[in-house]
Amino acid sequence: MMIGAAGCAKSDRDSGGDKSATGGTFIFAGAGDPKNFDPIFNDDGESFRPIRQIYDTLVTHKPGTADLTGGLAESWSNDPTGKIWTFKLRQGVKFHDGTPLDAAAVCANFDRWYNMKGDAAQSQMIYYADVFGGFAGSPDAVYDNCKAQDAATPVVTMKKYKGAFPGAFALTAFSIASPTAMKQYGADTVTQSGDSFAYSAFANEHPTGTGAFTFGGWNKATGEITLTRNPDYWGDKAKVDKVIIKVIKDENTRKQELRAGTVQAIDFPAPADRKALADEGYNVLPRPAFNILYLGINQKNNPKLKDLRVRQAIAYALNRAQLVQTKAPGGSKVADEFLPDTVLGYATDVQKYEYNIDKAKQLLADAGATGLTLNFYYPTEVTRPYMPNPQEIFTVLANDLQAAGIKVNGVPRPWNGGFKDDVQQFGKQDLHILGWTGDYNDPGNFVGTFFGRPKVEFGDQAMTEMFDAIGKADATVDQNAKKAAFEQVNRDLATKWLPAVPIWHAPPALVTTKNVQGLVPSPLTAETFNTVSITK
Repeated sequence: MMIGAAGCAKSDRDSGGDKSATGGTFIFAGAGDPKNFDPIFNDDGESFRPIRQIYDTLVTHKPGTADLTGGLAESWSNDPTGKIWTFKLRQGVKFHDGTPLDAAAVCANFDRWYNMKGDAAQSQMIYYADVFGGFAGSPDAVYDNCKAQDAATPVVTMKKYKGAFPGAFALTAFSIASPTAMKQYGADTVTQSGDSFAYSAFANEHPTGTGAFTFGGWNKATGEITLTRNPDYWGDKAKVDKVIIKVIKDENTRKQELRAGTVQAIDFPAPADRKALADEGYNVLPRPAFNILYLGINQKNNPKLKDLRVRQAIAYALNRAQLVQTKAPGGSKVADEFLPDTVLGYATDVQKYEYNIDKAKQLLADAGATGLTLNFYYPTEVTRPYMPNPQEIFTVLANDLQAAGIKVNGVPRPWNGGFKDDVQQFGKQDLHILGWTGDYNDPGNFVGTFFGRPKVEFGDQAMTEMFDAIGKADATVDQNAKKAAFEQVNRDLATKWLPAVPIWHAPPALVTTKNVQGLVPSPLTAETFNTVSITK
């Protein structure tokens, strides 16, 4: 199968043909701190927002869609087994440090990921572990090798077929970085001290990609990340001279700064504010709902949570319909499974957990879990596309659980350097709220990412039947058979396994001032800023 994309047209900015290209600075209010700027060590949207401007991927998405198109590779093809992938690179592309993009540079990135050393570094490569299974020496590793057929043709060979490809080649985590800069600035150095991780000079000070913007610094005191227009960008050159991503963690403060004119765009406005902002003349740009919010259940710390009846009781105790009505953005809907209904493998006949507090209490009694006490972790200092106000969502869910007789100890933790590590690295929680915005349109990107292998987040190491079923579905080449296999996976997730409870699918929005043009909302929340211009 061959999929190709035409090269991007040359920008008219430098020839004076683009009248909307006004230069200036675009100030975007981010909702949380990035972790660092090395793509492979990240898995959250606030880190990916600046990373996406600095780097490119081999494959990308057509603006405003989840449809694949060429990125650094003009085209790509795979052999009949789906294990050998051949890319044709764009000519004349250079990294920000002047290093040429060629097949050797691409292979250096793939080999770097596969051969990463150290538990600390590997633990932070969540996307790599999800997609590629394991590292060098692991029997679960999907990657085999990458070779340069010629300077413009890297060939990536996998040990086995995986349904994630080619979509996974578009993941921001798999952006292609300069091998020269990575070596110069010690990119692979990740250290852990207690619950904290420290990253290299490459990750924090010298991120080097091929993107439309170069890194201009991260002022942690002011919460500002500066990006500078790359005049040598291979694609449509940025229309503004500079982008500042200003981290404003409080949603109300973001709104106030938008109204004051100190920022020109905000993400994740409160659902109740959208109409008012539109009435005031701001551009409200909704994205399609391609996400999921879930209540995670960690089976490790409290043995009662290993009992399916207890997990079902938790599901029945949650009045999700009321939560959607009172706290979710307009257009949201209750989720009955862990992927949107537009994704292959969505099953219309899964078991649904309608709100039933009496049934919840009965199941707890049957399981000998009356008087259960659970530690419920939730994030602070962040707004996510699937989770506009974590504190409010936690409060409603905790009240529902307590009404069913479950005592809840709320544990608020800051998003980066706290909540995510506690939940995903150390498994300190019994319950937590978290979610996901899809990266590409494939069931493996949702249920495979969550439940396809043992995860500290869910403490589900013993659920081998679930891991095997998802692995077999993901390895099914025939699309009709793959659809049927994932439909059965989704039925079994609801009835047999229930490692978490799906809550809702929510359409997040962006808001800009009237003079901002060209910002294209993405269902993947994967906006790039080279298309943005500011009118006088």
